[in-house]
Amino acid sequence: MDAIYEQLLANVPDYREFLTAAEMDASSRALAEKYPDVVEVFSIGKSRDGHDLLCLKIGGDQPRNGLMFGLPHPNEPIGTMMLEYLTENLARSAALREKLGYNWYIVKAWDYDGYLLNEGWIKGPYTITNYSRNFFRPVPRQQVDWTFPIDYKELHFHDVMPEAEAMMKLIDRVRPSFIYSLHNAGFGGVYWYFTRDIDKGLYESLYEAPRRQGIPIHFGEPESPAMKVYYPAVFEGGGISEEYDYLEKFGVQDIAKVIESGTCSDEYAWNLCRTITFLTEMPYFYDRRIDDLTPSDILRRDAVRQRIENERAMHARLKDILALSRDVMRGDNPFLLAIDAFLKEESDEATLKMIAENPDYAEPATGAEKFDNLSVSRFYGLLTIGMAARANEWELAAAEQGDPRAAEKREKLTAGLEAARKLHAEQAAQLEDELDYEVIPIRKLVRIQLECGLKVAEYLRDHPEVAKA
Repeated sequence: MDAIYEQLLANVPDYREFLTAAEMDASSRALAEKYPDVVEVFSIGKSRDGHDLLCLKIGGDQPRNGLMFGLPHPNEPIGTMMLEYLTENLARSAALREKLGYNWYIVKAWDYDGYLLNEGWIKGPYTITNYSRNFFRPVPRQQVDWTFPIDYKELHFHDVMPEAEAMMKLIDRVRPSFIYSLHNAGFGGVYWYFTRDIDKGLYESLYEAPRRQGIPIHFGEPESPAMKVYYPAVFEGGGISEEYDYLEKFGVQDIAKVIESGTCSDEYAWNLCRTITFLTEMPYFYDRRIDDLTPSDILRRDAVRQRIENERAMHARLKDILALSRDVMRGDNPFLLAIDAFLKEESDEATLKMIAENPDYAEPATGAEKFDNLSVSRFYGLLTIGMAARANEWELAAAEQGDPRAAEKREKLTAGLEAARKLHAEQAAQLEDELDYEVIPIRKLVRIQLECGLKVAEYLRDHPEVAKA
């Protein structure tokens, strides 16, 4: 690796916590004041609640544009810290700007409003109990990176959120050749997404970044069975059309009703100007079992079936809890909307059909695949349980004085809250005991995401033909 990059990675600070949205805004404005000849800060639009969505432009005389954004989902702030560090270095170092060869457009906090609903955990303590109890992720049709417009077969989505519209206009204007979409996972290992299949040698070089930091690579199941595997732990990014085709292939009916969202910035930018989008997904927590490639004692399809059975059983418990107070909750409760989306099971039948037909699933599951299906999946279920508690808390905090049903509502909401709290405490205690997990230092996460981004930015700069595939 080039010396300038080695030095950049070596100097990443030992960050102890994530920044709030207000802290990120203040930092961006301060950077523009400190380097007025190199850095411009401007608003690309407003969030639903009226917050300015700030964008930094760094450079201005390079032959191509790059776009990076943090918080495409509001529970994913790892990338914001990478951007916090990188923007300072890009502003300060003409050599770094010249080396990369891009004019950079950088939005640190895209889902500003949703991030405010995660501020209960971003300053710690960093445990799976605290994270899941204070977690928020919106319903797909209210996710800023999944409400881009699309007309595909029977799917017609044009309910574009203000945040997505702002990003669309920025993409339309700067037509980036490279987008680094800074997502992150919660538990597991490191893995990657690309818009298109590119180069095995590049994929192998990405492995070096997590291994340099002693963090495992995710060799479990892909996030969605619809995703193509380009290389172990490297997946197709793309957009909602791939998910649609997968559901259609395996017989799901009324697919447009099942999806209920638009496409993402990846598919939008590819269709507009053949932009390659890249993601480096990383967790806050990991267990070494996620990169165990030895055969386990269970077939892969049986592990998937067991996961689905476990999820359905937990969904039934959650539905019973929600029934205690659902009738006094408002239709715009963000936590309830998200839970209802996550409890949908229409795609399960497609998955069961796929694993019955795909010979890969007739082989023994690796240790990583077994662990992912039977243990990591329960961590993600815990996030939904935490939101069930928060749905009741949100209603109690917003209870109106003078409401003739106030006493009845509080009684039902309190009962729902206590039941959700009890289930969350039970499940969290089990996972805290069963998972041999470690919390990854933010510095290591920043280094991994930064190193991978540098490598891909350089590769795409030197191989413009990739976008013509």
